[in-house]
Amino acid sequence: MNEPLVRIRDLVVTYKTRAGEVRAVDGVSLDIYPGEVLGLVGESGCGKSTLGTALLRLVRHPGRIVGGEIWFDGRNLLALSEEEMRRLRGAHISMIFQDPMTSLNPLQRISDHIVETIRTHKPEVSEEEARKQAAELIDRLGIMAERLDDYPHQLSGGMRQRVMIGLALALRADLIIADEPTTSLDVIVEAQFLDLLKELQEEFGLTILLITHNIGVVAQLADRVAVMYAAKLVELADVEPLFAEPLHPYTQALLASVPNIRLEGDTLKIMRGSPPDLIEPPPGCRFHPRCPHAFERCSQEEPPLKEIRPNRWVACWLYETERGVREA
Repeated sequence: MNEPLVRIRDLVVTYKTRAGEVRAVDGVSLDIYPGEVLGLVGESGCGKSTLGTALLRLVRHPGRIVGGEIWFDGRNLLALSEEEMRRLRGAHISMIFQDPMTSLNPLQRISDHIVETIRTHKPEVSEEEARKQAAELIDRLGIMAERLDDYPHQLSGGMRQRVMIGLALALRADLIIADEPTTSLDVIVEAQFLDLLKELQEEFGLTILLITHNIGVVAQLADRVAVMYAAKLVELADVEPLFAEPLHPYTQALLASVPNIRLEGDTLKIMRGSPPDLIEPPPGCRFHPRCPHAFERCSQEEPPLKEIRPNRWVACWLYETERGVREA
């Protein structure tokens, strides 16, 4: 396998609140390889989006990165100056945010957004040439070139999301972080958007971190899946083995709670309980209060993320026991 484009090691991100310090990302280690789509899934509040913004060093006050390392293409991002990070954002790491209507400037035309992006990082490109590139780009994304001078509110939700993809592609970024990119789209537009993203990924060899709670999106697009629960990484695997045989009880519960039209008469399962308070998380495995397989050790010791099969990483004490090994 190639060297990772991104290496995250023991990353810790906290938010100071009146009630105490929230550890939104707590000791996460993860690699992202060139040309792959890595799906990052979990319930709301598990730390997915915080991890994405930490990669760009855009964690807002009162949040801050307090520990760990983030290496991108051999460079330690946490050691770079703000000016160095500004040059890196957009040109090498781009982000597609959840809601394009709040991410695009309502006072700027679509052409202004794309031309500004190109000329900020490539000042040698003339405004005329940048506008020509912008027209070619949105045409490639299925938007007529004459819509280039429209304002964001004049475009549909799907078209605005395509513009966000265009901004990410304008400089051929090495890594695209897609944070819940289909949240504001209806089902039909979502399907069109996912087809387009997959097509572009294959055409340009894009490396994508796909952050979502939508398991169906991950199944359609991802090569590998990382599952987060309560600020921790609990399972990491290639997409097909994970969907065929989820190993961590949380991943099992997550997949079982998704409606499946192929299972006639099957009852939709409910995951009991709620994610823990990240100011005072439970001791041991953070999923143990909701886990049907929990035993004494689960409430006392935190399980490490271990490779129990080739390319199958799980943080669960079940696979340390004789019973768990047989089941795995």
